Amino acid sequence: MKILNENQTRRKATCDAPHNSGTRLHSGAPHKTAARVLAALLLTVLLAGLVAGCSVGRKDDGKIRIVTTIFPEYDWVREVLGDNPAGAELTLLTESGVDMHSYQPAASDILTIAGCDLFIYVGGESDAWAANALKQRKNDNRLVINLMETLGSDAREEELVEGMEDACDTDDYDTEGDPGNTGRDTGATPADNRHSHVDTPEYDEHVWLSLRNAARFVTKISEALQTLDPAHAEDYKKNAEAYLAKLSALDEQYKKAVEAAPVKTLLFGDRFPFRYLTEDYGLTYYAAFVGCSAETEASFATITFLAGKLDELALPAVLTIEGSDGKLAQTVSKTAKPDPARQILSLNSLQSVTKADIDAGATYLGIMTDNLDVLRVALGL
Repeated sequence: MKILNENQTRRKATCDAPHNSGTRLHSGAPHKTAARVLAALLLTVLLAGLVAGCSVGRKDDGKIRIVTTIFPEYDWVREVLGDNPAGAELTLLTESGVDMHSYQPAASDILTIAGCDLFIYVGGESDAWAANALKQRKNDNRLVINLMETLGSDAREEELVEGMEDACDTDDYDTEGDPGNTGRDTGATPADNRHSHVDTPEYDEHVWLSLRNAARFVTKISEALQTLDPAHAEDYKKNAEAYLAKLSALDEQYKKAVEAAPVKTLLFGDRFPFRYLTEDYGLTYYAAFVGCSAETEASFATITFLAGKLDELALPAVLTIEGSDGKLAQTVSKTAKPDPARQILSLNSLQSVTKADIDAGATYLGIMTDNLDVLRVALGL
C-alpha cells in the first residue's frame, strides 16, 4: 500500500494562512471569488483536454485502485483493507498536508481518479472540483462514496453562534442529488454546479470529526470493498467490524468524559471545525470564526466577547486548531481577567496530516484519542 501523488499545482491552504496584521479577508471578497472561478475554468479546460487527448481507464492488471481526498478517508480504507489480501493500491491526494479548502488537483490527480475503482471524497463546497472530474471522466464501473451524501439529512449547515464573525467565502451550488447514494458512478452530486444567484445553505464539511459519522463511513467503505472484491468480502467485513468496535469504545470514552466534566463549554480563539463532535456530546461552544473561515484576525468586539465568556464561565482553556500560531487565543486570554491556571490548548482537526506523519504512524483513532486528552483538560477534568 502506498501514497501516490505528484505535487505540481498545490496552493497553500487559505484556512491556514499566516498571521498578517493589517490584512482582513472578508466574506465573498472579490479577489477570492474570482480566484475560485478562475480555478474552476482552468479545471474545466484541463478536463476537456484529458477527455480529448487521453484514453485513460482502469489498468488491466486486476489490481483494485482506491483514491481518497483526505487523511481520515485514507486511514479508514487502510483499516478495512487490513492485510490487503487483493493488493489494492491506495492513493491519498492531499499527502502534502494541504488543507482541502484550497486544494486544487494536478493533471496526474485527475488521471488517477479516472482510472480508479473506488473514489472517496467529502462532497462539500471545497471539493466541487471532484464533481466536475467525475462528470467529465465518467466510469460506469467506478464506485463513489460522497461523505456528505452518506450523511444525508444529518449533514449540518454552518452556523454563526453569538460573538462569532461571519467570515466564510460562500459560493452557491445546485443542491440536486441523491442523499445517501454510494452506488455506481453517475457523476451527479449536490455540489456539481455553482450558481451565483441562488441562495443555498453552506454545509459544514468537517464531517469526519464525529466518531459516530466515522462509523457510518467505515460501513460504506466496507460495503464498497466487498462489492469490488467478493473473494475477500469476509475479510473486509471482519476488519470493519473490529474497527467499528474501536470507534464505539472511543465514542464511549468521550461520552463518559463529558458526563463527568464540570465544564460543558468550549471556547476557540480560532476557527471552529468541531461542530459535529460537540453535537455528539451535547457541548456548547464559542469561537472567533466558523470552520470554513480564512480569517486569522478577529475584531475588537469578538475578542472582548470571547474574553468576557472566559470570565463569565470560568473556563480553564482557550482552544486553537493545529497549525495556528496561537496569537488570537493568547490575545483573548490576556484580555480576560488574569488566571495563571488558564491554558492555551490545541485540538487536531486532521486537516493537515502529511505523508511524513503517516509514515511516523499517524492514525485517525490515535489523533482522536489525543483530542480526547485535550478535551478533558479543556472541560476541567
